[in-house]
Amino acid sequence: MAREKKPVHKVVMTDGKRNIIHQLLKEYDIQSAEDIQDALKDLLGGTIKEMMEAEMDEHLGYERSERSDNEDYRNGYKNKRVNSRYGAMEIKVPQDRKSSFEPQVVKKRQKDISGIDQKIISMYAKGMTTRQISETIEDIYGFETSEGFISDVTDKILPQIEDWQNRPLDEVYPILYIDAIHYCVRDNGMIRKLAAYVILGINTEGRKEVLSIRSGIP
Repeated sequence: MAREKKPVHKVVMTDGKRNIIHQLLKEYDIQSAEDIQDALKDLLGGTIKEMMEAEMDEHLGYERSERSDNEDYRNGYKNKRVNSRYGAMEIKVPQDRKSSFEPQVVKKRQKDISGIDQKIISMYAKGMTTRQISETIEDIYGFETSEGFISDVTDKILPQIEDWQNRPLDEVYPILYIDAIHYCVRDNGMIRKLAAYVILGINTEGRKEVLSIRSGIP
């Protein structure tokens, strides 16, 4: 009996996916797969920091730019070294005066964020609609998190993703490189393994740029 062939996944290109990679190399001097990992670690660190900022806003009851009579207030940042699927990295954890802040995206004493970093990378790889970001954040925090809080986190990181997507590209790239990052996503209650295919281009000035991240079945 002939084996049933699995359907071939067809990658649908969107403007968000097309633009999401276009300026990686304008931000980072990427020359190897290791450089890609370093860039991703920096991107992850910034995203996690913004998510923690939203957590701190929720904890204190007011945003950083607002005034409040609350006796507790922000008290700088603490560097924390964690392990991710892209290697060790340092993140900045916001602190409060009373030391009562309990971050959830990266908990106290948590040293491994390999599950979280895959979810964040998937946000960028998918092209990122607001709904997709909210679903991914809810997956990170769990269903006990309020809708308002998820919205606050989304509002903080969405501008970063939109800036990433809207970066311009050159018309010609004489040389292209293709690499892939594998991650797992939840789809209708099932865990599927996907790949974020990264396309790097070298422009006519010899500078490398990330041109595209496309998600698909590896």
